[in-house]
Formats: sequence, structure tokens, C-alpha cells
Amino acid sequence: MITSPTSEPLNERERDILRHVVFNFIQSAIPVGSRYISKHFESQLSPATIRNVMADLEELGLLFHPHTSAGRVPTDLGYRYYVDYLMEIQALSDADKRQIEQQLTVANDPDTMLRETSKLLGKISKQLSIVSSPHIGSGVFEKLELIPISSSRVLVVISIRTGLVKTIMMEVGVELKRDHLEQVSRLLNERLSGLTLREIRDTFVERTRDVQDERTGLIRLFIDSVDNLFDDMKDRDKVHISGTQNIIEQPEFIDPRNFRSVIELIENDDIIVHLLEKHEVFDKDLVVTIGSENDDTKVKDYSVVSATYDLDGVKGSVGVIGPRRMDYARMIPLVDHVAKLVARMMKG
Repeated sequence: MITSPTSEPLNERERDILRHVVFNFIQSAIPVGSRYISKHFESQLSPATIRNVMADLEELGLLFHPHTSAGRVPTDLGYRYYVDYLMEIQALSDADKRQIEQQLTVANDPDTMLRETSKLLGKISKQLSIVSSPHIGSGVFEKLELIPISSSRVLVVISIRTGLVKTIMMEVGVELKRDHLEQVSRLLNERLSGLTLREIRDTFVERTRDVQDERTGLIRLFIDSVDNLFDDMKDRDKVHISGTQNIIEQPEFIDPRNFRSVIELIENDDIIVHLLEKHEVFDKDLVVTIGSENDDTKVKDYSVVSATYDLDGVKGSVGVIGPRRMDYARMIPLVDHVAKLVARMMKG
């Protein structure tokens, strides 16, 4: 996780009160006052003492004091301190795990499974859920097949070692005999074996320079289409987004401005793809970014919890986006479990 705690260590009393404020605000979305803490958390401290501690926490930048209320609300730094040091993770029950697995096992292909994962995660989390397809550019090439579909069309099937397959239809312009297609397939399989798709994309011209004028014209066509064939950009853009109805029911979105904000976020796939890519840069299995920790100004009012699933070096992401007030103690183990389950199911 990204860590940016206060430079001032908190004493036990401050930690306890900060925990209560964050936890209660997550549950209620209502600013938390000293009297509430004194009454509901069996504290031995008077409301006046609690107010003083809250004031200290506010000076440290962990709480703020909305002008419309006498209660306090966590800042981004307050949430961060809570997530890193105070939160107690809520383990998923065995029943929840079984339910998730049962609903995902009905999918009969990877894309359907990822789409169903997004729907299920959105339903369970009540946040906006995001599941990206694996970025096959880092996958190791296994073999290539050329399958004639018509007199002028060839299906290119590229298999990588994780079991994933990429298919592209190509217009060849002339009729090619099956033995010519097999000859080109053998040649490419020999020269590209053991490379990642990204390496093939970057070096394909050099690796085929001596055969660029072969009689079928396929090698020249491959050179002209190398980005399409061996780049995973389109796969990376394939992000499944669900949970719109769930997230707009959160109290934050009663405000029309916040409602417009989340609708703009939902409709802009580029922002969400960018968020996932930023999380993947941290090279950690699970990443939490809170409010202002997100680079894009359109995501400053949201938190993101994402986990990477790894298919022997080919990676994708599972995550949720929601208000900064999201229940991190529940979201973190949920996202982590779903990501691990996706990896296991896609490996077969």
C-alpha cells in the first residue's frame, strides 16, 4: 500500500479516538462528535477531553471540522493512517468464498468470466467494480497458426504459454494455398519462439528482414500490421465496469454535483484504465489510493482498491472505486480474494 502517515506519532488515546471517528464516519456518513464517542464507545473520557484530542488530530491534518457541523470528518491522511495502522481486516467467511466461486464457475470462457466477476464484485462491494483483461504483451509466444477463412481472409491465432489466445482476422488480398500458410507459420514459429509479444512487436522487422519478399506477401503484411498483432493495447483497454446502480445509492451522491462527478467517471473508460495502470506501477499485489493520492483531479474524491492477478507473468487487475468513506476493512480482503480466484480459474 502507499503510505504517507503523519510525521507525528500518535499516542494510544489519539489512535483510539481516530479509529472511532473513521470507523463511525465510514458506517454513517455523518460527522462524528465528541459526545457520540463518549456515549457509544464506552470511553472513560469526558466529551471535553475527547474534543481536545480531536482538536490535536485536526492540527495534525488527520481530521477536519466541517463548518456545518460540530463533528469531525477524516481527511485523506486520516483515512491513510487508519488503513495503514488502525484498521482490523474483516476476513471473508467461507460461505462468502463459496458463493463467489460458485457464481464464477458457470462462465465458459475467460472474457465472460471477467465480465461476470465485475458484476459480482460490484454487487457485493456496492462500489464501482473494475476488472481488466490480462495484458498479454508480456506473455511468452508459444505458437502461431494461420487458418484460411475465405479466398482472401486468414485468421491469425497467436497462443502464449499461459494458455491465453489472441485472434485477428487479416485481409490478404489474394488466395493462398494451405501449404503456403503452413510454411509461413513454421518460419515464424521458429524465429519467434520464447519471446514476449512485446519483444516480437519491437524486433519483428529485424527478425524477418531476410524473408520480407517471400512469395505469399504474408511477412510484408505482418510487418504492416505488427502493432495490431503483437501489441496488447486493445486488450488493456478492455475493462469491465459494473456496479453503477450500487455506487450512486451511496449518501455522497445525493448531492447533484457529486452525482454528475461519478457519472462522468463511469462514462470515461480512459480514466479508469489510467487508474489501473498507475496501480500496477507500484508492483505490489494490492494497492490502496485515497482521494488526493490519485493523480487525476476527477478521482480526487474517490478511493481505489485494486489487486493484481498473475497468470505466470501475464497480469490483469481487479478493483473497486468508491467514496473515500468506503469500508476498507471489508473491501481489501474482498478484492484480494477475487483477484486470486480469477488467477486460479483462468489458469484452469
